[in-house]
Amino acid sequence: MEVAELDEALKVLDSSLSLIKWRLKSQSRRRPEIDILALCTGMRPVVMIDYGGKMPELQERLCALIKLIQKMITQAENSPVGMQLISIQKFFSTLFPQDGIKDDLLSCHRTESMGDATSSTHELVTSQSSEFIDLSSCMHDTLVTVPTLNGWLLGYPVVYLFSTEHIADAIYNLSTKSLRIFKILVCRNAAHSKGSQLEELLSFSVPYDLSMGGSKEQWAEAFLAHMQEKWERCRPAWSSLQMEVSECYPQAIVL
Repeated sequence: MEVAELDEALKVLDSSLSLIKWRLKSQSRRRPEIDILALCTGMRPVVMIDYGGKMPELQERLCALIKLIQKMITQAENSPVGMQLISIQKFFSTLFPQDGIKDDLLSCHRTESMGDATSSTHELVTSQSSEFIDLSSCMHDTLVTVPTLNGWLLGYPVVYLFSTEHIADAIYNLSTKSLRIFKILVCRNAAHSKGSQLEELLSFSVPYDLSMGGSKEQWAEAFLAHMQEKWERCRPAWSSLQMEVSECYPQAIVL
């Protein structure tokens, strides 16, 4: 994917945000740009949408944005980016058909201790809205928490595993401990850039006592090597990639 094509994709994003009148501050606007580029270039399989409002307003704006971007890109028949997006969308449509979830690809297996397998919550169903698919039923009758699932989906090398019965204890424990913050930072290439700057691609925390080696931890080095392999395949989009490790002292908010 060439720099000019990536710039064109960002222009489509910018135009779409303006058309749906989604007003984001400049710093908040850079976040969806990084997320879109990360998805388009394969640097991340999934991103967390945590900017620009609360549910259900955020959901409505995202659905409107996705629809408009799809329409604008598919109109550009000669756009390689558009064709790639269409290909991805077609692939996802095979996994998530409008009339339900494809059972042989996405199934929710449960042990006897998790409840009756014939329960109505066993099957993954789409939500009432045709704009998104609700997979929350997969977590019914389990002790798995949303933060754990999110960390796994987002591709973090370390995730917090605690049961739903101990959410309050986990929050208190983490908020009273020193943490190491691991960040993967990238610099974008741009055809008309006045100067590149480091931007956060992703970040996650690890308790300080469990990561005494910081970036020298074996799992951290392996994760950085994995991200560098991805970066090597999409250098036209990103001029550099590095890991930064910092310390975060006890505080009331868990990172």
